[in-house]
Amino acid sequence: MDSLFFALQPDAAAAARAVALAARLRADHGLRTPPTGMDRLHVTLYHLGPADALPDLVARAQRAAATLDSPAFDVSFDLITSFKAGKGNKHPHVLMGRQPMQALQVFRFNLGVALGVHGVAADKRAFTPHLTLLRDTHAMPEQSVAPIAWTAREFVLVRSLIGQGRHVVLERWPLRA
Repeated sequence: MDSLFFALQPDAAAAARAVALAARLRADHGLRTPPTGMDRLHVTLYHLGPADALPDLVARAQRAAATLDSPAFDVSFDLITSFKAGKGNKHPHVLMGRQPMQALQVFRFNLGVALGVHGVAADKRAFTPHLTLLRDTHAMPEQSVAPIAWTAREFVLVRSLIGQGRHVVLERWPLRA
């Protein structure tokens, strides 16, 4: 079943640096799985659940997103770590930031409020901003890396086509310059 989520996407330059970093990590650590494709790199803001859970889920989510009037903000990741293994016993290898990204946290909070006002039950789990580079059965030691940063100038509503390895952006909303 397809899933629906709000996300930030890195700009083309940051995405290219992330894919190059993933390729280097694969070589350095003997990882076998391919990196996440540039078109699928994202920072998940909220999982909304199965895309067809409610007939009007997409419309409600879109109405909520349209109410936001938020400034653009910087996103910066400078640490590689491995999360606990999940599906297929694979560890997500992710980029994270050592410093808190206050503007990102505020934006996500405001999006959550807007979703609630429009009757969308957003994911209540703790939010750990990260960008998944690849998934592999082997964990990697935590390590610092040169920052991969960009200015978030928009956010998107994505439908993940489960089993197809594709993401379809349903709509984009700009952030103020």
